[in-house]
Amino acid sequence: MRVLILWSDDKSANLGVRVLASGTAALVTRIWPYADVVYQNFGQRNPHLPIGRIRSIVRERLTNAAGMKDWLAGFDLIVDTRAGDSFADIYGIGRLRTMSAVSEFASEAGTPVVLGPQTIGPFTTRQGRAIGRFSMKRAALTMARDSASAEYAKSLGRPVDVLTTDVVFALPVPQPAAPRDVLLNISGLLWQESPHVDATVYRETVTALYRELTARGRRVSLLAHVLESPSADNDVPAIRAFVESVAPTAEVIVPADLAEVRSVIAGAGLVIGSRMHACLNALSVGTPAVPLAYSRKFAPLLGDLGWGHSVDLRSEPDPTRAVMESLDTDLGAEVAAVGIRAQELLGRAETALETVA
Repeated sequence: MRVLILWSDDKSANLGVRVLASGTAALVTRIWPYADVVYQNFGQRNPHLPIGRIRSIVRERLTNAAGMKDWLAGFDLIVDTRAGDSFADIYGIGRLRTMSAVSEFASEAGTPVVLGPQTIGPFTTRQGRAIGRFSMKRAALTMARDSASAEYAKSLGRPVDVLTTDVVFALPVPQPAAPRDVLLNISGLLWQESPHVDATVYRETVTALYRELTARGRRVSLLAHVLESPSADNDVPAIRAFVESVAPTAEVIVPADLAEVRSVIAGAGLVIGSRMHACLNALSVGTPAVPLAYSRKFAPLLGDLGWGHSVDLRSEPDPTRAVMESLDTDLGAEVAAVGIRAQELLGRAETALETVA
């Protein structure tokens, strides 16, 4: 059994992307324990797959000069993750077109393509909606990781086959690292100007949170979840700037890999995270988390799991107060139920996958 996992990999600087890769592989091997899993993402050189530009991949479809069709046909199953939240046109129509073209050409090569558990939409353009609708209709199986995505797919005329949850819950729970109190994940994406939230307000929010937590006697460590890389939105420079201006004595944790970050998180009492998968990593290992949400992908996924402790930076007038109020509840008593619910939802994905290949 050969399985290709598209648009995630186990070497990405973004540990959330590594979650998607390893979690999808874990889901696949629950069904086919000896599957040969291959990852393909942007930035990985593949002589058979010229994915730099849509023009290049369309030309390859017409000529098969690099052997793309044969390479895609060599897999028994393809799971298209769309990087978790890129089945949308908010990151540019070019990205959507390229991802969708690869899946379409795989289907034409005779390999079943599954749209793995992911956020669906939004599509803000007519072309985006047309591509999204076409991709879902062509997929052998479409899975949404939250109910809002399922409703969105239905509005496009192609209801999902499975409503499940994020693949992070397919990963094994690690041995906890050294005990820590609070891990505060600061996002390089939000630290600088972006279309998501006002960067100045974000900086003020994490500063106020750190000061309020330490004033209450909490020990706060700063956690990077997107590692040092040429990408401008990695977390490490933002954390360095935060240490220099706000928290010169704070412990800084830059994990080496996914295994280390999950172990560190498992040893913590609480995670407050601006990266969604920092929080999902926490909930999946039994550590309470309070996400600082910046898009629609957070709330419905967490709500489906029964976890209501999320603070939306786009609408909450006083995020610091909202976070501190969450800490006044017994988060530990609620987190165990999240894991049970997640396994129930993942069971649906397993059952559906068994019918495809």
